[in-house]
Amino acid sequence: MIEFISQSWTWWFSGAVISVVMFTLLFFGQSFGFSSNLRTICSAAGLGNSVSFFNFNWKTQIWNLVFLVGAVLGGFISGTVLKNDQPVQISDATITDLGKLGFSAPVSIQPDELFSLESVLSLKGFLLLSIGGLMVGFGSRYAGGCTSGHAISGLSDLQIPSLIAVIGFFVGGLMMTHLLFPLIFSH
Repeated sequence: MIEFISQSWTWWFSGAVISVVMFTLLFFGQSFGFSSNLRTICSAAGLGNSVSFFNFNWKTQIWNLVFLVGAVLGGFISGTVLKNDQPVQISDATITDLGKLGFSAPVSIQPDELFSLESVLSLKGFLLLSIGGLMVGFGSRYAGGCTSGHAISGLSDLQIPSLIAVIGFFVGGLMMTHLLFPLIFSH
């Protein structure tokens, strides 16, 4: 069973599972997004008493918190129980492009040049992760949701604001990859 679960699965299987989840959520009148869990957690912790944004019935979002816990547990299980010693499989062209930016061929999901303890404790690494985290948090709040919420839930619900947000995510990703990454990481 472990061998079956830990093998590479085809892309269309994930798409089919996402479709089933989305149709189920739409049927029950729910929408999907991970960033909404942060608001729910703050509300459950009692911040609704002092900040009106967090003042809502968080118990209606327990299903989303369960999904979040499942995603965290799934990541832990896949990183420990289902872990294999093979490097991440990406194209040779991507490895070459990452090498030009100072990243070595990946041996795990996250590049050591950015996420190793040594990198995190350096001034550059600390600033990159801190500023990046603030930008992601601000961006998801400003856009009214995260990438998964807009791209999966919002687009499947045919929401124009989600289409605008997804276009913005792609433009931002292209700018980061082609303009900012070379400035930040190349030697």
